[in-house]
Amino acid sequence: MSHAPSPAGPSNRARPVAAPVPEAPSGIAPAGDRTTRAGTAVVTGASSGIGAAVARRLAAEGGWRLVLNGRDITRLEHVAADVSAVAVPGDLTRPGADRRLTEAVLDHLGRVDLLVAGAGVGWAGDFSGMPRARIDELIAVDLLATLHLVRGLLPHMIAAGSGRIVLLGSVAGSVGVRGEAVYSATKAAVAAFADALRYELRGTGVGITHVVPGVVDTPFFDRRGAPYRRSWPRPVPPERVADAVVTAVHRGKDEVYVPGWLRLPARVRGAAPGLYRRLAARFG
Repeated sequence: MSHAPSPAGPSNRARPVAAPVPEAPSGIAPAGDRTTRAGTAVVTGASSGIGAAVARRLAAEGGWRLVLNGRDITRLEHVAADVSAVAVPGDLTRPGADRRLTEAVLDHLGRVDLLVAGAGVGWAGDFSGMPRARIDELIAVDLLATLHLVRGLLPHMIAAGSGRIVLLGSVAGSVGVRGEAVYSATKAAVAAFADALRYELRGTGVGITHVVPGVVDTPFFDRRGAPYRRSWPRPVPPERVADAVVTAVHRGKDEVYVPGWLRLPARVRGAAPGLYRRLAARFG
């Protein structure tokens, strides 16, 4: 329930679209260093929503050389033109798409200092009525595509001895959300992946940041099949999440909730699961 998808465009090929990319100092501070230099960054799901906001935030900061990925070619190229980035359209669920994006990134940037994995889709409704194809789509886009892309880019970061990977999760992965069983499951898996990979990468200079947004004002809810109708919590703008992403990168944070109070229900669930379930059954 957190970030906007990159809707399917007319082509699924990863096709680099050249744009002037400013020179920038290469390298990102090793994990644990509280200051981060700008460098080279890859943002997925950059056609709209949180991904596009992150791209614009990095560009506004200056010093970043950007490669953007998304499935909506027209929107992606528009964002890339706005931020002087290289656009690499493509559906990351297609076989070999992660490899093609990795090769395009290395061809254009020569290295990768930051990956912001922001692509995602949702579906709302009772699990018993969820089409099998949509189950497969959510798992492919929200989980498998991210894992495969990280696996493709990670060795290059490890070889460089520095870098940061930002994984966009959701509060749905922390507490579970009624009517979004599969989406909640994929985001819970992303959270566990972030923790496990962080332990594995200790000492390599590569850091992992898990960003956990709540309700974000993007086209995500329209595209999942049901708009957001609750009066509370109110949606936050995607720019607020983008600010949190960039701040977390600079400060080397492991996990960030947006807004910050969302950490509370996750803690209640962990400390008093019975109480949490009773409250969720009544108010969720």
